[in-house]
Amino acid sequence: MGKKKIATKTEEAVLKEGKATEAAQAKQKGQKVRQRVESGRIYIQVSYNNTIITATDAKGNVLAWVTAGSLGFSGPKKATAFAASKVAEAIAEKLQRSGPSTVEIYIKGIGGGRNSALKALANRGFNIISIKDITPIPHNGPRPPKPRRV
Repeated sequence: MGKKKIATKTEEAVLKEGKATEAAQAKQKGQKVRQRVESGRIYIQVSYNNTIITATDAKGNVLAWVTAGSLGFSGPKKATAFAASKVAEAIAEKLQRSGPSTVEIYIKGIGGGRNSALKALANRGFNIISIKDITPIPHNGPRPPKPRRV
């Protein structure tokens, strides 16, 4: 049969192989390998029905998102200021390890939780560069319907 050959690897080759397999396992599970992001954007969308907060990096790739409904609030409770502050705290928890520390905040909508969500984010230690309101404003809008003739 012959002699058996024993393959030996250097420590560097073993370490490289180990890192490659960890990344491959994370990809197979559908998990993304997170990297540290220094600056980013936080979009706060507040409506009469819900509060949605999305965190992105500078290019616009979504890092994390949280809604009031995903935290267990239901019905009219989703649109309250308390729910908005809880959503902001939840997104701050998600971004604590890998998320941005300096952020630009974009607020959209006219709900009750605008101020409370902003205050909650400021209290969690984010370095806020700018706050912009991107609520759409109609410029006279579409033509109204004709008056009804009776």
